[in-house]
Amino acid sequence: MRYWLVMPAAGVGRRFGGAKQFATLNERTVLELALQPFIDDARCQGGAIALSPDEPRRAELGALVPARFVLIDGGDTRAHSVLNGLAAVAAQAAPTDWVLVHDAARPCLSAADLGRLLAGADGAEGALLAVPVADTVKRAQPQLAGEPARCAATMAREWLWLAQTPQMFALGPLRAALEQALSSGRTPTDEAQAMEWQGVSARLIEARDTNIKITHAADLLLAHAILGVRARIAK
Repeated sequence: MRYWLVMPAAGVGRRFGGAKQFATLNERTVLELALQPFIDDARCQGGAIALSPDEPRRAELGALVPARFVLIDGGDTRAHSVLNGLAAVAAQAAPTDWVLVHDAARPCLSAADLGRLLAGADGAEGALLAVPVADTVKRAQPQLAGEPARCAATMAREWLWLAQTPQMFALGPLRAALEQALSSGRTPTDEAQAMEWQGVSARLIEARDTNIKITHAADLLLAHAILGVRARIAK
């Protein structure tokens, strides 16, 4: 199975306090580590990394990544960045080719989980890595700014999953879904939602290895520990 990669990396990381994709982790950037599984996978034909148009580290990053990955300008939202990436990939790929969209802030994707996603997408219209919700889920009451949150109800968790990336769809349908969503004034939070609006139910492929997203500075410590344990196991 051959596929292409789109990596949105134009975010400013407000909760993190800066561009988290360029934070240092194990002497590399988070983005470099997020990209590495695709560099190592011969099935990945190449792809596009969407950066902020004024990203000062563009030239530095360009010298580090293989030539089959191009650096492009991202957009105002994740959806716009992904759409720009799809347009860049379409210069070489067919509309029926698979495209994987992966967060630049997920540096712990394992080769095993990537393989499970690719195998699980066989015969489907799309697929994404996800994990079933394990904790009890509470819905909060509406509240005014500054008021403490209060429980309104306990949600049934049997059918709840936490979406991750990569998310995997054919280039043509995903591009059309994002274009239609944005043109109608709707901004999907991920690619699966854009496809849901087109009536496509992607397969949920359970991630078995920790695939955290860097959101807060403390997450770097957790990612460092995860990668350290994997390195020791691999020896």
